[in-house]
Amino acid sequence: MPALISRIKLHFFILPIILLMFAACQDAPDSGRVIRVADGDTITILHNDNKQEKIRLYGIDAPEKSQPFGRKARKYTSSLVFGKQVLIRTMDRDRYGRNVAWVYVGEKNINAELVKAGYAWHYRKYSNDRQLQQLEEEARNARRGLWRDAKPVPPWKYRVKKRN
Repeated sequence: MPALISRIKLHFFILPIILLMFAACQDAPDSGRVIRVADGDTITILHNDNKQEKIRLYGIDAPEKSQPFGRKARKYTSSLVFGKQVLIRTMDRDRYGRNVAWVYVGEKNINAELVKAGYAWHYRKYSNDRQLQQLEEEARNARRGLWRDAKPVPPWKYRVKKRN
């Protein structure tokens, strides 16, 4: 009987620790107010503790500023988020140290809104999100945004060409 009591006590001690560790590992949403829109897929937020953080929108790639529709993509992103409180759900960190995240204003998924409006590609190299894929196909078929262009050049190809 004392061995059973010891095991029960051990479970009551270990279980809360395991639960705390699990909770700490979850991608907890964070928030901040958008204070800068660098381009169609990169924003800077100001957290409540006055720390700034650059965020790269997950799963999408918007045209570069010097590409056709690059300025329009930035302007559209700005209209959706600038000065607003956003919720971010970090998915990864990129090679520049930026958080790569889903960004929300209320219930609105900003990443999806950009693809839906035709101001960003679904970045399939880094995302297999079916919703983004579907939204890109719909925007392409409806010739919205950058899909009005006869042969839009994806930003990842444009960047490689520009480097060379």
